Amino acid sequence: MKTIVIAPHADDELLGCGGTLIKRGNSGAEISWLLITTMFEEHGWNKKQISDKEEQINFVRKSLNIKSNNFFNLNFPTTKLDQFPINQLIKKIFNVFAEFEPNEIFIPHPGDIHSDHKVVFEAAVSCTKWFRYPSIKSIYTYETISETDFGIDPRYISFKPNTFIDISNCLEAKLKLIETYKSEINEYPFPRSIEAIKALSKIRGVQMGVKAAEAFCLLKHREL
Repeated sequence: MKTIVIAPHADDELLGCGGTLIKRGNSGAEISWLLITTMFEEHGWNKKQISDKEEQINFVRKSLNIKSNNFFNLNFPTTKLDQFPINQLIKKIFNVFAEFEPNEIFIPHPGDIHSDHKVVFEAAVSCTKWFRYPSIKSIYTYETISETDFGIDPRYISFKPNTFIDISNCLEAKLKLIETYKSEINEYPFPRSIEAIKALSKIRGVQMGVKAAEAFCLLKHREL
């Protein structure tokens, strides 16, 4: 099994499917992380913020046992994806898929309120035609707390998962890793608080009948 998660920003990979990535890795799957955006000084980030984020990303990558050659950073400026022709992003995702040849992909939900998430979804699904990417068997969208649940586009008014993955044995490891992104975490009832993230995992677990789970929308599955 070869699994790839596409994250608009560093932390989306853990919020959306951190437990699943840990579980996949523990079962012997090869994991890849495609990070779409990066912070730049010219867009308002200082050197320490950029350096800290790079260290956090490297720590998370190693903790998820993702090989350095399976980590891809496209280096688009964060919060500005909608200012680029989408074909630029599609081409870069195409190249990653051609190199890694994933069997399953995890992408943001199209109803997420952040524009970067919307653009990444549109670009990613353009790279899933079976006759161009025959390795892809399953396509999932993940939920990102404070993005998916805050979306108010009436076309995607709610995230309605149809696939649940048991992360009961991986939840604590997921929560510990999320704390790596210190600037993204705040006190409850802030959405990206440890308590809120844990609560969502437990709600999804109740829906599945386990102690903790992550939920996804399965868009397509090909079983050969």
